Amino acid sequence: MLGIHGGKLPMNTERPAFVWTIAGSDSGGGAGIQADLATIQDLGCHGCSVITTVTAQSSVAVTLVEPVSAAMLMAQLTTLLSDLPPKAIKIGLLADQSQVALLADWIASFKIHYPSVPVIVDPVMVASCGDALAVDNSQDIKSTAKSVLDFNPFKGLIELITPNVLELGRLTHSDVSTKAQFVAAAQALSQSLDCSVLAKGGDVSFGCTDILDDTQTHDSTYAQIQANAHKSNGWDHGLAEDYLVCHQVRASSELHQNGRFWLASPRVNTRHNHGSGCTLSSAIAAVLAQGFVLQDAVVVAKAYVSQGLSAAIGLGQGPGPLARTGWPNDLSRYAKIRLCDGNFISHHLNQHLDVGNDLVATVFSATDQATAQVRITSTPAQYISSHGFKVLDADLGVYPVVSDLTMLKSLLVAGVKTVQLRIKTDISELSSAVLAESDLGKCESGKSELVGSELEAQIQTAIALGKHFNAQLFINDHWQLAIKHHAFGVHLGQEDLAVTDLAAIQAAGLALGLSSHSYFELLLAHQYSPSYIALGHIFPTTTKQMPSAPQGLAKLKHYVALLQDHYPLVAIGGIDLDNLAKVKATGVGNIAVVRAITKAKEPVAAFAELSQAWEQCSLSEELAVKHELDAKHE
Repeated sequence: MLGIHGGKLPMNTERPAFVWTIAGSDSGGGAGIQADLATIQDLGCHGCSVITTVTAQSSVAVTLVEPVSAAMLMAQLTTLLSDLPPKAIKIGLLADQSQVALLADWIASFKIHYPSVPVIVDPVMVASCGDALAVDNSQDIKSTAKSVLDFNPFKGLIELITPNVLELGRLTHSDVSTKAQFVAAAQALSQSLDCSVLAKGGDVSFGCTDILDDTQTHDSTYAQIQANAHKSNGWDHGLAEDYLVCHQVRASSELHQNGRFWLASPRVNTRHNHGSGCTLSSAIAAVLAQGFVLQDAVVVAKAYVSQGLSAAIGLGQGPGPLARTGWPNDLSRYAKIRLCDGNFISHHLNQHLDVGNDLVATVFSATDQATAQVRITSTPAQYISSHGFKVLDADLGVYPVVSDLTMLKSLLVAGVKTVQLRIKTDISELSSAVLAESDLGKCESGKSELVGSELEAQIQTAIALGKHFNAQLFINDHWQLAIKHHAFGVHLGQEDLAVTDLAAIQAAGLALGLSSHSYFELLLAHQYSPSYIALGHIFPTTTKQMPSAPQGLAKLKHYVALLQDHYPLVAIGGIDLDNLAKVKATGVGNIAVVRAITKAKEPVAAFAELSQAWEQCSLSEELAVKHELDAKHE
């Protein structure tokens, strides 16, 4: 069995998530229901189908499109729901407006009982060969290409719509010849449908007049890309650039739930793109069904499509279908993310501070806000030199996170070589650079808050202790003091990135650790080339309130598979002796612990016990690998 990581794995006995595809049948097998089911299974889910339309289709033509009856469409929905309720739904080709209305009514009823099940709409209008797919009985196929379905009945009922350039222009009745117009149309569509939008720029042809030419085939499109590369209208002809407009994304961090992002991947030089849009939307649904947030699902699905395009081969005379290559674990396939949204500052102030308080003006000056907005609206990596941050000499192993000097010193005396100091501060002493909360190692409630000179004195003492014991001491949040007193490193949360001078940290030679809670945040962290990346929270934790659900071991295993060859990875969140072995089995090399040490009667003894258990897990892994290799050579 080809597993979700692209390798040979034992048969998975766990019940897979059910993913529905409501779409048209492609008799050629490269797109529509057929592509959706292949994708859903390839990504570890069980696919169920509701067929809206039967097409007589090959790689070169669509000769007949015939909708199913309303009774048959409803019967499929009702029968499936009674036995195989979905974890996610993808909607593809809808034949006519009556199907849109019927399905919108059904979803409205469905959402009453299943409010958290995401619905993804791919507004299919034209096949890869250039032929129209939506049908009006009074029109032939070619003339129907000019008619546009009204998707407004789906307003407020769906989580995401994924139009390509042609579809975006038609849905918004606007000219999207330039990149700026493309952005404006995507934002307008998000507002009109009350949902997130992934506007796909992969089929942009770069000509001023041909960007919306719906009569061209993919072959002519590719030729025009080469010929008209200089007519970019703001686009980079070497990249496939998609624009993601997030709209109140559930379970996402507050920083990103309403963000706007460019996702850029190298353009794949192939004509075999049949079913790429179907594959992308069904892949998004499959990833969502496994508990990932929307931004994660989008970046994983985009990497999956990129991987599938690269391995695609021709099967007919026209564009061939994408290859099914398993869960994408090649980091180079993942998109570069550019945050083009400056509303984090106002959001953070509105959510966490009294915007009418004079303190806000002191803590977060207009200059600070402007600086932070510049950081958000610029490509993150441009602030960091190509070699990234300090490379750690060794794995961190068991990584304690503590909040007072007494415990810190006792651990250092006992031989701890990597430790983090996280001291809570009072808001009145915060600068814009330390306003946002970090995500790794929050101190326990009830601890006294430190301000001003007392805070600096404790951090200075901690740094001196770290140097005396030759330890890698990371300071949480307070990067300015860490630079001033020459700390080994700084740990930051994702929110801190918008208001921290990372270039200054790098210039000072400090190591950098970054928190992450998702694929999307992993990719953002990766763009800074930090010294390590923290993954969490894995289990429920009592040390802080978290905006998202625990990541769990299955997600951790995915993250490790993607990044283990690139960074030291640190799992955090509710890890203790009871679950330590399960965490180790995911392949992660390091664990950060807070409560298991700070709440112990004997913190030093607790650290020693955790370290011994972690090493024993490592030894067990080595022995298992040795036995496996020996067995192969017998």
